[in-house]
Amino acid sequence: MVLSLYGVPMSICVKRVAVILKEKEIPFTFVQIDRRKGEHKTPEYLEKQPFGQIPYINDDGFVLYESRAIARYLAAKYPSKGPALLPTDPTANALFEQAASVEQSNFDPSASGIVAEKVLKKFFHGLDADEAKVAELTKTLGGKLDAYETILSKQKYVAGNEITLADLFHLPYASMVQGVNPEVFSSRPHVSKWLEGLQARPSWVAVKDGVQ
Repeated sequence: MVLSLYGVPMSICVKRVAVILKEKEIPFTFVQIDRRKGEHKTPEYLEKQPFGQIPYINDDGFVLYESRAIARYLAAKYPSKGPALLPTDPTANALFEQAASVEQSNFDPSASGIVAEKVLKKFFHGLDADEAKVAELTKTLGGKLDAYETILSKQKYVAGNEITLADLFHLPYASMVQGVNPEVFSSRPHVSKWLEGLQARPSWVAVKDGVQ
């Protein structure tokens, strides 16, 4: 049975999973959920994803949700497909988990906040961004990216010199923030080089405009 990914084509979290599937060269079927019709709140959907969020996967009867958990599962189940992405050596794995924690706790809050204000607020509600809030979030993100600049001046990727899930986790929000404020990345040369390299990977090129 081919793995199925359930979600919305342009969803940030769906892309986070899809880029891993592409990196690992794992065949999958994409099942589109119509969020406008409330399909993610139906009893059938909630049986699989009790929070009514996207995405989730069904891998031959094994159902899993939360994009980062899905990514870890895929990398662990298919270690020999594509790049490893999830180190097994204890030291390398600790550095990966450190970088993954940094992405979720330091990068994601301000990056997702900027996207919520500058993109999603208009798309879903027809409202303008709170520019004072955007400025505050951008300042916070800039401070975090200054630390990234230091890290990436010493190594190629956020967990060392090999690409891991932690790098790829950044792609959806980083690309959207770059779209509304390119300078926040371009003003930091090592961060900019790192992001450009990730964005050039065939896996991201395949899903950046929507999962199919």
